[in-house]
Amino acid sequence: MAAGAAEAAAAVVEVGSDRQFEELLLLRAKSLLVVHFWAPWAPQCAQMNDVMAELAKEHPQVSFVKLEAEAVPEVSEKYEISSVPTFLFFKNSQKIDRLDGAHAPELTKKVQRHVSSGSFPPRANEHLKEDLSLRLKRLTHAAPCMLFMKGTPQEPRCGFSKQMVEILQKHNIQFSSFDIFSDEEVRQGLKTYSNWPTYPQLYVSGELIGGLDIIKELEASEELDTICPKAPNLEERLKVLTNKASVMLFMKGNKQEAKCGFSKQILEILNSTGVEYETFDILEDEEVRQGLKAYSNWPTYPQLYVKGELVGGLDIVKILPAGNVCLACKA
Repeated sequence: MAAGAAEAAAAVVEVGSDRQFEELLLLRAKSLLVVHFWAPWAPQCAQMNDVMAELAKEHPQVSFVKLEAEAVPEVSEKYEISSVPTFLFFKNSQKIDRLDGAHAPELTKKVQRHVSSGSFPPRANEHLKEDLSLRLKRLTHAAPCMLFMKGTPQEPRCGFSKQMVEILQKHNIQFSSFDIFSDEEVRQGLKTYSNWPTYPQLYVSGELIGGLDIIKELEASEELDTICPKAPNLEERLKVLTNKASVMLFMKGNKQEAKCGFSKQILEILNSTGVEYETFDILEDEEVRQGLKAYSNWPTYPQLYVKGELVGGLDIVKILPAGNVCLACKA
């Protein structure tokens, strides 16, 4: 049972940014894509996540995605998401259907209907006849660094693809991937498009760098690090997070549900001041939870930041007069 649950969870992709969502729309354009706009504070969303996991097991040809509505507001606003749960259905990167609310039977019916019908939106023939070279150009530009491989980075399906992923990860290179086994048209067409007969193939800014042998040579000559974009290191990530809003609170839980007494108390203090602030749940990201302690030289949580600078924890905020708390946060 546990293995089955893990397999189902793995079948549902979680998206955390506007860019990642747009990449996914492009990379999964040929399949039906079902996106659940959800929120962690809504119990009905948790129930629908379970429904999605079951549907993912029943329909492996469908791509199921979770997107936290409040965490990616650009996407939520674009598609007019005003409540959770909301489900959007995509094919050929176009929205073809929508379901508002926690209606498991209706969600199941819609998925079954779109799978059986093909679910092509208006003017689908134009998409079907889309010039292959144009599609390949879009795919090779889908991310700054694109790897066309057999399988996925989590489950490579050939030794060469596995080695390529290991090299890129070892050098902390940020990349997206496309499984050529998922699309025979791309698999055959890219060989001609790139004039490169084998896989894996690595592209940077839409330009072919080469296959595994070329990447190994670039690694040996120390050129690889200058060609491929780096994933942000932890310090850079923490700097971005602490500056995400003028007032940032790193806590256990979120605004709607504090998961420890100290976090609950600091929420009450901030709410009483009327100051606008955002929160980050450290329980959802162990790397941030441990890294921020060293970054700030502050060993406990919650931690309050104003314009990227640490104010302190609960004890510090408590000893600040109410007016000073406001001034600190509005400075």
